[in-house]
Amino acid sequence: MADINTNTEYNNDSIKSLKGADRVRLRPSVIFGSDGLEGCEHSVFEILSNSIDEAREGFGTKIEITLGEDNDITVTDHGRGIPVDYNQVEEKYNWELLFCELYAGGKYSNNDADSYEFSLGLNGLGLCATQYSSEYMDVEILRDGHRYTLHFEKGENIGGLNKEPYSGKKTGTSIRWKPDKDVFTDINIPVDYFKDVLKRQCIVNAGLTFLLKDERTGEEETFCYENGIKDYITELSEEKEITSVQYLSTETKGRDREDKPEYKLKFEVAFCFNNEINALEYYHNSSFLEHGGSPDKAVRSAFVAAIDSYIKNNNLYKKDEKKLVFSDIEDSLILIINSFSTITSYENQTKKSITNKFIQDAIADYLKQQLEVYFIESKADADRIANQVLINKRSRETAEKARVNIKKKLTGSIDMNNRVEKFVNCRTKDVSRRELYIVEGDSALGACMLGRNAEFQGLMPVRGKILNCLKASYDRIFQSDIIVDLLKVLGCGVEIHTKHNKDLNSFDLEQLRWNKIIICTDADVDGFQIRTLILTMLYRLVPTLIDEHKVFIAESPLYEINCGKNTYFAFTEKEKTDILAKKVKDKKYKIQRSKGLGENEPEMMWQTTMNPETRRLICVMPEEVKKTAKIFDMLLGDNINARKEHIRDFGSRYIDLTELS
Repeated sequence: MADINTNTEYNNDSIKSLKGADRVRLRPSVIFGSDGLEGCEHSVFEILSNSIDEAREGFGTKIEITLGEDNDITVTDHGRGIPVDYNQVEEKYNWELLFCELYAGGKYSNNDADSYEFSLGLNGLGLCATQYSSEYMDVEILRDGHRYTLHFEKGENIGGLNKEPYSGKKTGTSIRWKPDKDVFTDINIPVDYFKDVLKRQCIVNAGLTFLLKDERTGEEETFCYENGIKDYITELSEEKEITSVQYLSTETKGRDREDKPEYKLKFEVAFCFNNEINALEYYHNSSFLEHGGSPDKAVRSAFVAAIDSYIKNNNLYKKDEKKLVFSDIEDSLILIINSFSTITSYENQTKKSITNKFIQDAIADYLKQQLEVYFIESKADADRIANQVLINKRSRETAEKARVNIKKKLTGSIDMNNRVEKFVNCRTKDVSRRELYIVEGDSALGACMLGRNAEFQGLMPVRGKILNCLKASYDRIFQSDIIVDLLKVLGCGVEIHTKHNKDLNSFDLEQLRWNKIIICTDADVDGFQIRTLILTMLYRLVPTLIDEHKVFIAESPLYEINCGKNTYFAFTEKEKTDILAKKVKDKKYKIQRSKGLGENEPEMMWQTTMNPETRRLICVMPEEVKKTAKIFDMLLGDNINARKEHIRDFGSRYIDLTELS
């Protein structure tokens, strides 16, 4: 037996029952999914959803949301007004049932052709739970020729129901409340939350207008899609469409199990295929299903079955090619489903996923049938869809193979001496001191080897012209031995974030084996091109090294000026002029263009290029390498006219440089 803690008694008097507002105030996450900002946001949606349900029943076409100076929120609709007077059946006032009782509401009979057939708020929890979790709540209701008002503070009613005659024609409900800091850890709901929710709601409630007023900034914004999901999907897919927007809708009945009640289901679907954008969004009874559930499963099975069948029937698969998977379709699919049912099984009160089996089967069967008809009637569209899906599929498979190959190629021990051809390591293991010089060719390697400090300076030669990585495929890039070897020496992996190759990403800055990566090439046209190619490779494969200021260029002197026993180095034309005017004035001197790195004496290499005290390093900045990549693409890419224009406008600047080289 476990040891008994005699200081804590657990007996019959230890069991307690939460009553009234404490049922929500002490455990808000049970109702709202969280006691933080997300839970607070969901409490707002509970009030908003009641107004949306009224509008969907045909009462009111506009809902106003006002954000007050004190984090208070007001939702006003123009529906019939909440019934709050005396209820003969329940022998209680309706305001007590609705605002002070959990599991009380007017939507429990929705499957019996009563009101609110397709409703967001079915559980009778939201209104009461939000009232309980508020610092205060004020309610104004116009209906039945009366104006009703209620006031609550921290879950308790103050003053009962106030009722006075009202002669106006308007009806509706206005609720103003402030979420309570004693209940939620954060009540500062950002305005973007309201904008996102209202946009989603006008997408699935065609013609319903939402007006958002922010008293803190004075801004107002209106949200409305006259044609609902049709307008929204057209907006999403304006450019790069593979097919036009397809719209489908239907109504049916069914049951989740033989012994369960039959219920109504209606849904509308809009979809198209697009080269650049993909999106899947599911809504049920106006609630955005962030995690999908039944509709998502239906879409996946229907689209895979229909497109796979079309590809097979038209012999578009290669011999022994594997079947497509949904991600190959999803990469180019924009699809919105807006469904409604009179019985809904949500995963929980936050309504982010539904689990109804009948809804899943009904949507899947309907979509399969409609896709088959669509492909028969619009063969051109079907061919475009099949070709794009096969492109996506083969790109994914190529990326998966490349990922395996890259992983094999880039794994290795920290000591690379025996694994990378001609790489010269340094002695120290202290990464904060280690410097890697990327040098141009074997001759430069020899000169740098004699001129370096072997304690902390390593060398990696570039053998010949490196591949232009700006546009090359990843498959081709990783076939280059020099690129793979350089990545091995760096040790930090690669950064790849494109849609079809994101799984190749293996970058880890902590694994970088060097504090500085220094590009060291000759000061001539060939050297500049090699430097640009190396920079482009780093920009494409490990851009974080540039962002973190780890990449440098070793500035090589342009001129060597000898005067007696003294030697001066000029890195620019201005420096040459200054040396000639000040240091060797009226003396005999010899000036010559600097030799290539491979011809330099070790002492010169140390002094001009490798000694931290005297060398000149240029830190490569992110914005500069982006400009370089853009120019490089223009010079070596496919745009011939742009290249001609650039040479015409700027070519004269480089004539002297080409002559010197």
